[in-house]
Amino acid sequence: MSHIAIVGAGLIGRAWAFVFARAGFQVRVWDMNQTVLDNLDADIAAMIAQTEPFGQAGADPRATAANIKGVATLEQALDGAILVQESGPEVLSIKRELFARLDAIAGAQTILASSSSALLASSFAEGLPGASRCLVGHPVNPPHLVPVVEISPAPFTAPEVTQRARQIYAQAGQVPVMLKREIDGFILNRLQAVVLAESLRLIEQGYVDVQGLDDTIRHGLGRRWAFMGPMETINLNAPGGAVDYLGRYGPMMAGLAETSARDEAFTPTAAQAVGAAFSAISTPDTVRARQDWRDSELAALAQHLSSRAAQNNQE
Repeated sequence: MSHIAIVGAGLIGRAWAFVFARAGFQVRVWDMNQTVLDNLDADIAAMIAQTEPFGQAGADPRATAANIKGVATLEQALDGAILVQESGPEVLSIKRELFARLDAIAGAQTILASSSSALLASSFAEGLPGASRCLVGHPVNPPHLVPVVEISPAPFTAPEVTQRARQIYAQAGQVPVMLKREIDGFILNRLQAVVLAESLRLIEQGYVDVQGLDDTIRHGLGRRWAFMGPMETINLNAPGGAVDYLGRYGPMMAGLAETSARDEAFTPTAAQAVGAAFSAISTPDTVRARQDWRDSELAALAQHLSSRAAQNNQE
């Protein structure tokens, strides 16, 4: 067993291929769409060109590209793989059919991981002969620049499989977050949903405009959250740490949470308000250009955070 298999080479799949390849893994990529495979080398070259100036294309960018190989059949991709990273459509019936096929082809020791952002492993792997080696490894887009990966095992996933997956993702340079049990949306999307709901409500009800809302996160909460989470944030916001903070401000925060938005915030009116704010940059071409800008900024941020971490470790 010697390589990583990527099944599905769309936006997320090829980013996963890049993640593993720049860490030194050999990567075999398969997609049912031959055109996607035909474009794979060019897509990887473009990712290298964008990230290399920031040191995010691996120690040897040419080796990163050489580590990735498109293959003609699923069997070729899976033969001898230590882990399969599946990034196919987010449709339960398709996922079930695909995992049944993966389970039938892959070696008994191969971990079968899905990039699913909504479907739980128990919903598509239950009943498979190899169900105990199935789990979700949910990335954040784009995974080669945002390193967290949420590892969500099903109740039937073997603990040793979960730990081996954690080790592989960590070796690839990702930051594994281990879920203790399954929950819809995993962790990141549940947190994102709450922030998004309240953001939409504040905009729709006229408390702030779209620019002001984004500035609050980008130049406020986001500045701290780029290098520490909300739990460490509150631990530093009171002399006695988190217990002190929650004792002082817990009741106030509870009151705010009680009046915050829920599902009612996702309305057509809110969508129109946000859409109007971005009307000038919401065509396919302008969105793609803005995505490229975002990825360059994320690469620069990753470079900065890596250098700061290395400096702090030396002190």
